[in-house]
Amino acid sequence: MAALDELDRRLIDAFQRGLPLDSRPFAAMAERLGVSEAAVIERLRELQQSQVLSRVGPVFDHALAGASLLAAVAVPEAERDAAAAVINRSPGVNHNYAREHDFNLWFVMTAADEVQLESRLEALEEELGVPVLRLPMLEGFHIDLGFPIPWAELETP
Repeated sequence: MAALDELDRRLIDAFQRGLPLDSRPFAAMAERLGVSEAAVIERLRELQQSQVLSRVGPVFDHALAGASLLAAVAVPEAERDAAAAVINRSPGVNHNYAREHDFNLWFVMTAADEVQLESRLEALEEELGVPVLRLPMLEGFHIDLGFPIPWAELETP
């Protein structure tokens, strides 16, 4: 595991929640931490490259940002990787993963509105040659994924 210095720790702890909603969020973060915007950007890049962080960005209520849904397709196992590549290239797709189920590829697709979402799903169905199972969210749950990091355990001797 990568050794984290004081700035890395302050950066991670300060912005697990409350990422600045600003035209220059990294500059706002830098001001709060007393460093340069370039230093914040470089540190975040390094933390992602070393896999300390997997994602940097805000978390928000997706229903306020357009349309989205969970979707799944059933493809022959021998064609799964090729189908996954097609899905991954589709606009608005994230969280594509394989499952042990008849519907063996599951993904989330987003769009500006319901019309665009349906258009994207129809285009994907045509390209894949299989129907897409649409699983719209019926009830939302907020899971707070922020947590204090036990820094002493991350120290390298």
